[in-house]
Parts: sequence; C-alpha cells; structure tokens
Amino acid sequence: MTANSFQLEDKMYLSVSPWDGLIKGLSVGFTTKNGGNSVEEFSSLNLGLHVNDQNEIVIKNRDQLAKALGFTLDNWVFAEQVHSNVIKKVTKESKGKGISVYTDGLTASDGIYTSEKGIMLSLCFADCVPLYFIAPEHSLIGLAHAGWKGTVKNIAGEMIIKWNKDEGVNLKDIKVAIGPAINDCCYIVDEKVISSIDKNILKEYPLPYNTVSEGQYKLNLPLLNKYYLLSAGIPDENIITSDLCTSCESGLFFSHRRDKGKTGRMLSFIGINEEAHL
Repeated sequence: MTANSFQLEDKMYLSVSPWDGLIKGLSVGFTTKNGGNSVEEFSSLNLGLHVNDQNEIVIKNRDQLAKALGFTLDNWVFAEQVHSNVIKKVTKESKGKGISVYTDGLTASDGIYTSEKGIMLSLCFADCVPLYFIAPEHSLIGLAHAGWKGTVKNIAGEMIIKWNKDEGVNLKDIKVAIGPAINDCCYIVDEKVISSIDKNILKEYPLPYNTVSEGQYKLNLPLLNKYYLLSAGIPDENIITSDLCTSCESGLFFSHRRDKGKTGRMLSFIGINEEAHL
C-alpha cells in the first residue's frame, strides 16, 4: 500500500491513517517543517537539537507538538542516532531522555521499541527513511532510522529478529510502515553504497536503483528497506509505504540534500497513550 498511507492531520504532522484503530490510544506519525517557532533555514518546526538551532526554540517546538498530540513531552524518549543497526528496548525509566539535550538521548542507537504504554518514542530525520513497527496483539511499537548505512546493515531486519526471538512475536503479526524519505528522483549515490547492498537482496528482487552514469546511481532507499523487510519474513500485505519524497516536497519537509546540509529535522513518533486505557 502506498499513496495516501501518511495523511496530513495538522500543519505540524502526518498520521499513519491505515493503522487507525489497530491499537487503542496509538499515536503515530511524521512531522512536517511547518507550524513552529524556528527561523531562517530552520523555519519553522525544527525538532532537532543537533543542527545549531537555538535549543530553547527547539524545545518549545517539541512541547508544542507534544501538546497537539496530547502526549506530555516528559514522556518522550529520543536517541543519539549514529547510522547503526543497534536496537534498544525502552522502559519507563528512560522517559525524558534526549528531550532537551541531544547527547542525553539513548546512546548510539538507531532503533528503539517498547511494550509499555505512556512512552512516546521519537527519532530525527531529514531524508533518511523512517520505519515504524507495530504488533497489535502484543502492544509492541517501535521505530528505526535508516539512512543508507543503516539500511545496508539491515536495521529493518534487526528489529524483526528482536521481536521474533526476544519478544515471541510471529512474523505475520508484525506490521511496518515506511515513512516519507528522499526517493530515487533526488537521491544519487556512488559505487560504495551500491556494493554494500546484500547481494542476495539484489538477486531476489528487481533492482532498487538505476544507473545515471559510470559509478553513479539513483537509489530508491524506501524500496530497498522494503526488500530487507520482505527478506526478513514480513508479508508484503503487512507493509505500507509513503510516496512522499522529502526532497521534492519543499513546502512540507526539511531535506539535508536539497538544503545542502543547512536545515532542520522532522520527527517520527509512536506511542500508546495510557489515558486511553483508563
């Protein structure tokens, strides 16, 4: 499923509409660049603390989003993202990590998940692929940050392995959403990236890239992540994909490539509100 899987709910964020009602109290989506207080290249809803915006304004933006979602900022958890394939399980003891200082987030991890209600998981993006995971029967929710390095390190598959082996979740019970990211229309990579892709993936599925010139390729990074998910055993019908390109949609999103590195960050977020279960 593609196209309108991510729908604009408010100028500040898009929701994952196909997942409505799958888990009571579920709040899940991806922010835009609009509706905040930042200025110049960070205008206006910059939610990243590591891009040289004013910290107090970023925190104000985060608090504004949290209030719009009805999920108090003290209950959010952020990670120090390093383009790894490290997955960490989050508990209530981690609530508040990284909300005001980037390096106070969960150390060196690009995948986070929890089985506890009342925790909002969140990661930062500006072109990389946001991955969302839910297992409704187990009340498990998770996020991953997949740039090209995390993608070829199979961070998507690592989350599936953890849920299957550590949490006892059947693969058919896991649903995954692939969020807005830079697409092959705007993403040219070199031989180093292409040669890092699992050769079995390239044999099993149609190529996720096209040659532009010698040593230069247009790579469909969201599609490549889908291939890794399929290879991990997730049924095709359990995967939904946004068709929004963060580089093309200049009115909606920040883009590290388009904006030549001087830009803000969007957030992926997922949480189950405790109040919905009272």
